Amino acid sequence: MTLPEITIRSATEDDAAAIRTLVETSFGTRYDPPELERVPRLFPQEQAIVAVERGRLVGHVQSTTMTVTVPGERTVEVCGIAGVGVAPTHRRRGILRAMYTEQHRRIEAAGLPLTMFTASEGGIYGRFGYGPATRENAVGIDRRFAEFLPCVPNPGGVTLCEPSEARAAAEAIYDRWRRVIPGAQVRPAANWDILFDDPQRFRHGGSDLFALLHADGYALYRFHRHDRLTAAEVVEMRTVTGEAHAALWRTLLGLDLVQRVEAVLTDHDPLPYLLTNPRLVRTTARYDGLWLRLMNLPVALSARSYAGELDVVLAVSDPFRDVGGRFALRVRDGQALCEPTTRAADIELGIDVLGSMYLGAVPARVFAAANRLRVKNSARLHAMDDAFRAERDAVLGWFF
Repeated sequence: MTLPEITIRSATEDDAAAIRTLVETSFGTRYDPPELERVPRLFPQEQAIVAVERGRLVGHVQSTTMTVTVPGERTVEVCGIAGVGVAPTHRRRGILRAMYTEQHRRIEAAGLPLTMFTASEGGIYGRFGYGPATRENAVGIDRRFAEFLPCVPNPGGVTLCEPSEARAAAEAIYDRWRRVIPGAQVRPAANWDILFDDPQRFRHGGSDLFALLHADGYALYRFHRHDRLTAAEVVEMRTVTGEAHAALWRTLLGLDLVQRVEAVLTDHDPLPYLLTNPRLVRTTARYDGLWLRLMNLPVALSARSYAGELDVVLAVSDPFRDVGGRFALRVRDGQALCEPTTRAADIELGIDVLGSMYLGAVPARVFAAANRLRVKNSARLHAMDDAFRAERDAVLGWFF
């Protein structure tokens, strides 16, 4: 894509200060100095792309290769994109599209089958073929009235410790957890460093982190005080077993001098059903966490496993890259074979719809009801729904 006076190129070390200014302006935050030292370890600067006008940086996107879990407890190497920003002085000039065109050309050249990111705005990335692939529910619980049902186990085993003391165990637990959770990524040391550094910009006026540890789970939380009310915010909770989930929630809902506990849950988290009054787990916001795009449909669709048999021809439209077309998708015993075909299509859908379905977060029937997936045979729709279902809710492992 050619833009007058705009050059799209790889970033260099000389761009570091201008990139920092642009990213901080785009996201309305200031990095702490220790965080600045660790970000290049997460996203190598030589992989970043910038837009430059007459020597001034006006756009930026960075990326790295991540390992993500997909349904069936398999892992796939993908491209993770972050730090996307265009200077507010240069909006509506096609700079984002120009940077994304170059970024995705490089991803295709690298042969990575999937691309993903966390989106600050929900109305931009559908036109690039991305769909929201995880769903998150912010909840608040008035812990003063929370009582557990008599049938709920009380396994104990939770210890209170300093976050620094919990780090090694938390890393090991997270690695066990991410291996079975669709959407969860391998977590690099630099991100663990940032989490336990606990930068001021993540605290939103709250306290330092506190930690709870179980043999099969951990919770990191902080306190917020508003007038005479105190809330505990669960910053991160990862549990490998139901016993660890119940034990940690019993501890969190037993915190003295706390009126409210706030957390983020997936759609099917069992917490409401552990309590005598499930209404206490009140949803305050609902949003997406991870956005996903298929870069190579046969490779991506063959990389995950499936919960049911399937034999369909998909007609996939791609508004951004030339990877759409008709594909025969055949699933037997959970294993998929996907290849281009000239056969008539059974199902028509956008590549963004496939992105939202890929980790099992959104059923095919929901997109059919929205007329974003078109199928004449209801049996094929049911088969698609069943096959793409995942055993566990998809979760973004670590924010990037």
